[in-house]
Amino acid sequence: MWLDRFASQSNTPSNASPNRSFSPAPRKSFQSGPTTSIPRRPGLPARTTSLSVASLGGSSESLPSMARVPKGATLRQSLTNGVAPDVRDPEHVLEGLLGPVRPKRVDEPASDDDPVTPELAQDIEFDGLSLEEYAKPDVATVQRNDAQAHDFEEEKQQFEGLHRDIANCDQVLLSVETYLTSFKADLAAVAQEIETLQNWSANLNTKLHNRKVVEKLLGPEVEALIIPPAVIKKLVEGNMDDVWVKALAEFERRTKLIDKKLSQPDSSSAATESLRPLIENVSDKAVERIRDYVVAQIKALRSPNINAQIIQQKSFLRYCNVSAFLATRQPQLADELSQAYVNTMRWYYTANFARYRVSLEKMHVHVIDQTDAIAMDPTKRVVKAGTPTHNTFSVGRRTDVLKTSSDSAVPAHLAEDDKSMHYLEIPFRAFNLALIDNASTEYAFLTEFFTKHTFHTTRAYFNSIFQPVFDLGLALTKSLTEQSLDALGILICVRLNQHFAFELQRRKIPALEGYINGTNMLLWPRFQQVIDIHCDSIRKFTASLPTKPAGSSALSLTTPTTSQSTAPHPLTQRFANFVHAILVLSSEAGDDEPIGSSLRRLRKEYEAFLVRSSKGVAEARKRERLLYNNYSLVSTILADTEGKMAEEVKGRFEGLREELGVDS
Repeated sequence: MWLDRFASQSNTPSNASPNRSFSPAPRKSFQSGPTTSIPRRPGLPARTTSLSVASLGGSSESLPSMARVPKGATLRQSLTNGVAPDVRDPEHVLEGLLGPVRPKRVDEPASDDDPVTPELAQDIEFDGLSLEEYAKPDVATVQRNDAQAHDFEEEKQQFEGLHRDIANCDQVLLSVETYLTSFKADLAAVAQEIETLQNWSANLNTKLHNRKVVEKLLGPEVEALIIPPAVIKKLVEGNMDDVWVKALAEFERRTKLIDKKLSQPDSSSAATESLRPLIENVSDKAVERIRDYVVAQIKALRSPNINAQIIQQKSFLRYCNVSAFLATRQPQLADELSQAYVNTMRWYYTANFARYRVSLEKMHVHVIDQTDAIAMDPTKRVVKAGTPTHNTFSVGRRTDVLKTSSDSAVPAHLAEDDKSMHYLEIPFRAFNLALIDNASTEYAFLTEFFTKHTFHTTRAYFNSIFQPVFDLGLALTKSLTEQSLDALGILICVRLNQHFAFELQRRKIPALEGYINGTNMLLWPRFQQVIDIHCDSIRKFTASLPTKPAGSSALSLTTPTTSQSTAPHPLTQRFANFVHAILVLSSEAGDDEPIGSSLRRLRKEYEAFLVRSSKGVAEARKRERLLYNNYSLVSTILADTEGKMAEEVKGRFEGLREELGVDS
C-alpha cells in the first residue's frame, strides 16, 4: 500500500537532515552539473506536486478537519491511533487522482522520455496543516508564477519575431551561399582567363621583341624609302601656305635620301625602282603649282596702287624655299619666272619714281643764276614782284637738312601742294632718300629669295630693275644743278650723297655704289664750275678798278660816296660769308676733295681785288687801314669755323693782317 511504503521507507536510514520532516511531495531536484558562465535562459517555474489546489477542490471528497495530524505528531502515531470511520482510504484517493499504479515490467526497456523518479523525502513536516492546506500553493508564489507566465507570453512574441528574423537570415544566408558559390565559379573562370591572357601576353612580348629586332635592322632602310602620304596629298591638293612649304621641304629631304640610297651600287631593288615615277610625278605637280602661284603674284604687282613690299614680304619671302626647289627641279622655268619678275618690278619702280619726280619738280625752288655772282651788286639785281628774297652766300639753317633724324621722304601729294620756297637740296634729298630705301629693300629681297642664284646674277637682276630709276635720279640732279649757281646747295647735296653712301655701307647694300659715284660725278664738277664763275666775277670786277687814285675812278662807283673810305668793301662781306659757309660744310672734309683748291682760287682772286682797290687810295696810311679792316672782317667772320681747312684759311688772313702792322 501507498502508506505502507511510506512506513517501510521510514525504517530505512537516510542522509537527510534529522530536523527535516518527511513530505509526500517530490523533492526538488538540483542540477549538480558543472557550473557554466553562460547565462541560463528563464525556464518554467519549478515543478510542483500534482496535488494542487485545483485538483483538490475539484474532488468530491476531502479530508475532514479531524483527520489532520496534530502539530508535533508523527504519521506513524497518527496511524497507530487509528483512522476515523468516515475517512476514505488515502490510497484510494490518490488512485482516484493519479490513476492506478501500473507495475513495471521487468523486460521493459527504459525510455528516454520517462521522467526521472524524484527522490522521496524521508520525513515531511506539515507544520500543523492539512494535506489540502499543505498542497495549496502560496499566493505570492502563484502571483509570481502568473507574472512569470505573463512575461513568458510577452517574451514568446519576441521569440517568435526573433524566430522569423532567424528564418529570414537563413534565407539571406542561403542566397549569399548561392552567390558565393556562383562567385567562386566565376572566379575560377577569371583565373583561367588570366592564365590565358598571361600566355597571350608572353607570346606578344616575344613577337614584340622579335619585331623590334627586325625594326632595328630594317627601320632605317624602310624610313629612307618612305614618303608620307600626308605630304604627297598636301603638295598635290593642299593650299599654298606655311604647311605646304613645310611639306615641300620634307618631300625634298626625303627625295635626297632616296636619291642617295639609289646611287649606291648594291641598293637596286624593285621597291626603290618603283619610287622614281612617284617622285617625278609629285615633283612635276609641285613645280606646276609653284609656277601658277608665282605668276599670280607677279600679276598682282601690276595692279594699280599696289604696295610691292607687302607682296614681297607676305607672298614671296614666306615661300623662299619654293624658289630654291624650282631652280633645282626646273632651272629653265625658274629663269623665265625670274625674268618676268624683273621686268615687272622694273616697270613698277620706273612708273612710281617717274611720278614722284614730277611731283618734286613742282616744288618751288630758289632761282640762283648769273645775277647772283659774288662780285655782282645786289642792289642792281632785277627781282620779280612777290619773289621771296634769299641769301646766296650764307648757310644759315640750311645745315639742318644734314642733321635731321627723319629718314622719311616727302610724300608726292605734299610736294605738289607745298607753296613754300626751298633750296635745291630739298627735292634732291627727298628723291634720293626714297630711292635708297626702295633699292635697299629690293636688294635684300633679291638676295634672300633667289638663294640658288650667284651674286653676279642677283646683282644683274637688281641693276636691270633699278637702272631706269638711277637714270631718273641722275637726270633730276642734273636739272637741279645744271643752271644753278647755288654753290652751297650743290655742296650740301654732296654731303647728303656721302651720307647715303655711309648708310648703304651700314646696310651692306653694295649695288648702289655706281649710282652714288655717278651722282658725285655730277655734283663735284658742277661745284667747281660755280666756284670758277664766282672767281671770274671777282676777276672782272677787279679789272674794272683803277690802278691809281683819281677823282672819278671806277672805285667811286662801288662806294656810296665819292670820298675814299677805309671801311670794309661789301664784296668782303659776301666773300667772308661764302667762305664761312663752305668751311662749315667741310669741317670733316678729306684731302681728296676739291674744296681746298677751289677755296685757294677764290681767295687769290679776292686778295687781288683788295690789292687793286687799295691802289685807289692816295694816302699810304689809309691804304693800310683799308686792307687791315677788310682782313679783320674776314678773320672775325671765320673765327668760329673748325677743321683743318678752316685753320689754314684763318691763318692766312690773320697773317696778312699782322703783316700790315696797323694798330687796332
